Amino acid sequence: MRFRHADGQTVHVAYCTNVHPGEDVETIVGQLDRFALPVRQHLGSDVLGLGLWLSAPVARTLAEDPVATDRLRSELDARGLEVVTLNGFPYRGFQDEVVKHRVYHPDWTEPSRLTYTVHLTEVLARLLPDDAARGSISTLPLAWRHPWARDRQTLAAEQFDRLADHLHALRERTGRQIRVGVEPEPGCVVETTTELVERMSDWDTDVLGVCLDLCHLAVGFEDAAVAVPRLAAAGRQVVKAQVSAGLHIEHPADEAARTALAAFDEDRFLHQVRALGEDAEHGVGRPLRARDDLGEALGGYRPLDPAPGGVERPWRVHFHVPLGHAPEPPLSATTDDLCASLGVLVGGDTALTDHLEVETYTWSVVPEAHRPTTDDDLARSIAGELAWLRDTLIDLGLKEPA
Repeated sequence: MRFRHADGQTVHVAYCTNVHPGEDVETIVGQLDRFALPVRQHLGSDVLGLGLWLSAPVARTLAEDPVATDRLRSELDARGLEVVTLNGFPYRGFQDEVVKHRVYHPDWTEPSRLTYTVHLTEVLARLLPDDAARGSISTLPLAWRHPWARDRQTLAAEQFDRLADHLHALRERTGRQIRVGVEPEPGCVVETTTELVERMSDWDTDVLGVCLDLCHLAVGFEDAAVAVPRLAAAGRQVVKAQVSAGLHIEHPADEAARTALAAFDEDRFLHQVRALGEDAEHGVGRPLRARDDLGEALGGYRPLDPAPGGVERPWRVHFHVPLGHAPEPPLSATTDDLCASLGVLVGGDTALTDHLEVETYTWSVVPEAHRPTTDDDLARSIAGELAWLRDTLIDLGLKEPA
């Protein structure tokens, strides 16, 4: 979908295809008819944006065969689909039975991460619609937080320097601007926007920016009204925002809440938990109390105290809650934070990002009663999320093209 902002910019909206497993080109093409086209039809939109996830082998195949990439673009065009953004965070196997910490490998100290990202830039430069101003690629926040030391930071910085050089050369060669956004995530070397500014302080600001995942932002109790100006002051552009909500637990000591929360503890993905500290009030005060996965917080070898100092403090969980499908009480979603963040990003006089991507990759692991069971169920569910976002953007003053 495309929307027109009051400042004249086109704001592109897509859904991320990392919700679908796919490790070869044939599977990716097959997903267009299985899922993407039905999503567009259920949504009633003339054009549907895809935030393509291409595994490393697929990215290499397409980058080394421009004819194959052009065929993929033709397949997209024929179905009313377009691609302005790629998800370059998971390297491969993102819908395997167990992912957890594997999603952070290879990290930005390893040459294979740079090679993968370069392949993605070559592919996106050929997939971009002719009238698109630019393309974006999201990438992991350097690495999981440990082990990390100065030598690893230096290695990562050197690789990003090479990436920036490549992006500038790509623009000279093709005329297409591609920007890469580092995506802060709980538990990683770059967990918050503050850490992103610090870690990337002397990196290229023209082509290296931030992918702001609004679930991650809320789980870290960050306020977009503070975080986005902080990024802007450092020259970091929001090249892409992932429109997602997390879980919020207002009363984590309540047994009913803990029982409901346990239904979201599953084996495939990591679900980091953050809680306000004793001196914190709605994100003011650090550090947050943290656990790396939901099972650990609820009752592992190091459970998270729901009431430190005798005062109950809210929890937030990195579980991408489908948009418009808040869990039943006593749980809730960070939807209010999400809407406030969208207001900061695209609700003002100027759109601070022009790429929005719905990234609910968790449809296969939501509690069973709410889990799609057929391809069409999933397509309808994704269309419902996009319809929710469409209505939200219209309420913020954006307009659909006539």
